[in-house]
Amino acid sequence: MSTVKGTISAGACGFVTEVTAVCEDGQQVSFEISTPCEKIRALAGALPVVDAFAEMRTGVDGAIISAARNVIPGCCAGCVIPAGLSKAMQVAAGLALPQTVTMSFDKQ
Repeated sequence: MSTVKGTISAGACGFVTEVTAVCEDGQQVSFEISTPCEKIRALAGALPVVDAFAEMRTGVDGAIISAARNVIPGCCAGCVIPAGLSKAMQVAAGLALPQTVTMSFDKQ
């Protein structure tokens, strides 16, 4: 069994999301998500157990991003949390190495 824990700071909204991805068989990944953001809580409720291999094949048409498209509207459509969930899933299933991911922006 593989358990991956991560903290994702979404940015200007100030919300911090704690994610735990659990994979018991190297393929099926479940999530525990704790966040003050109501939209991400709705996303957490909409996520099934995810087949990591299918997610890697389907990319943006996979379960995580599809659920995000249906649940996270408007200005939050560019939220980084779904991408973070995808990375946590990959690491939990042994399909990626655990690495720190950062984004930084400066307005010129």
